[in-house]
Amino acid sequence: MPFHHQHLLSQMIRGVILSDSNNHYADFEDYNFSGLKGQTKISRKGLHFYSSRVTMVFACFDKVFLDYFLNRLFSFPEITLGSLSLTPDAVELETLNMEFTDSTKFVCISPIVLKIPKFQSDDAKAFIHPNLDDFSDRLYESTMERMEKSGRYTSTETASFYKFQVSADRAYLEKISLEKKKFARIYPVYNQDIKYEVRGYTLPFTLFAVKEVEAFIYDSGLGNLTHKGFGMIDVAGATRLKEITPYSF
Repeated sequence: MPFHHQHLLSQMIRGVILSDSNNHYADFEDYNFSGLKGQTKISRKGLHFYSSRVTMVFACFDKVFLDYFLNRLFSFPEITLGSLSLTPDAVELETLNMEFTDSTKFVCISPIVLKIPKFQSDDAKAFIHPNLDDFSDRLYESTMERMEKSGRYTSTETASFYKFQVSADRAYLEKISLEKKKFARIYPVYNQDIKYEVRGYTLPFTLFAVKEVEAFIYDSGLGNLTHKGFGMIDVAGATRLKEITPYSF
């Protein structure tokens, strides 16, 4: 599903979380998810899925919340996204068989957002080149804020995570430029039915940071609006490093 329709998936997930009136996760935002993947074709009548199965990657460090979400999701016999009807089918667990170091190359599964949108402001659409320090600085600030807010790290611990540098793949940027393609686009995002627009960046990069920081963004995403499906990343070449097993909940 083109990422410009990611807000439909975000609204669906939010609705699933809130479908139990007695739940304790109304304000929970420490999760991340990819777009909907499947074989598609665009026609004059819109986007058509030709796959009998579609997939979505969902990540969260909190297993209790993850099991809650999956139980709520599978309680629905059918879920509708636009005119697409989906039936929950199966869940598999991805285990990354590697140790994070102080330098890891990542790729973007979904675009990274540097700025939180504000009402009647275009600031979140402003372009910041990945080679500028401001690009890395904004990601550092949002990561430290989210790590401390998660409750898994103290302010003293986050203060010790000062080593942080995002280095964009220069060869990739040069290739994209020569081919006149884009790695940064404007995407719609909704908050309480109000439409905003943000700039998202999709590119490979190397992160120089301590392993705790790398593990956090692998589980929770990088940048802002991760709970709306932005900022999901993966280790470059991770396919050969992953073990896939059925997941029971």
